[in-house]
Amino acid sequence: MPHERFHGQTELGFRGDAIVQLDWCVGELLNSLDRLGIASRTLIVFCSDNGPVLDDGYQDGAITRLGNHRPGGDLRGGKYSIYEGGTRTPFITYWPGKICPGVSDQIVCTVDLAASAAALTDQTLAADACPDSFNVLPALLGQPNAVGRDHLVQQPNQGPTLALRVGDWKLLAFANDKPLKGLTFEKGPGQYELYNLGDDPSERNNLVYDHPGKLTAMLQRLNQIKRDGRTRPIPN
Repeated sequence: MPHERFHGQTELGFRGDAIVQLDWCVGELLNSLDRLGIASRTLIVFCSDNGPVLDDGYQDGAITRLGNHRPGGDLRGGKYSIYEGGTRTPFITYWPGKICPGVSDQIVCTVDLAASAAALTDQTLAADACPDSFNVLPALLGQPNAVGRDHLVQQPNQGPTLALRVGDWKLLAFANDKPLKGLTFEKGPGQYELYNLGDDPSERNNLVYDHPGKLTAMLQRLNQIKRDGRTRPIPN
């Protein structure tokens, strides 16, 4: 529930008013950094933990006041989902004098903040710490020719379902549904979905029949990651 001073600030009800309050809070934090004289020494990360949801059990008028607004845009799914609408979220970095305004298409994840912050502060992560965190600091700083992570394992809020994104390709592996006829895989029966996010960011065109070789390769990589139990290489 937003504070009373923000009630009625938007036409979208309490959800919209809460965004206005959030914007105000961020402004207050930035003002404080300026007042303390440390803005030029502070990396700010603003991100979301999941995609949008309207009916989350609250009587806040989120659906009735929605109007023509589409919180997830054209992305499929939302909070709790393994589709892009649930996992592809706003991720903004800000550092006056260090980061030039721009937009990056590199893949990064909040789990990478640990390794990236360690690199920024000249710290070394223990070999058994943060086993899926990668140093993507150049991408977070918007440096020219910066490269993010080359793959990302995704998981929904509940259940054994996993997704693997490699570049523009994304595999969704559901463990307990009908087997896909004519194809066998390392982990036995399951229902799979395969998308090319470069052509189909809304994940509407399942390509499992069109690219069985790509599906097999993606499944093999996902299963290897599951066996390894980590994705960040163990330091020598």
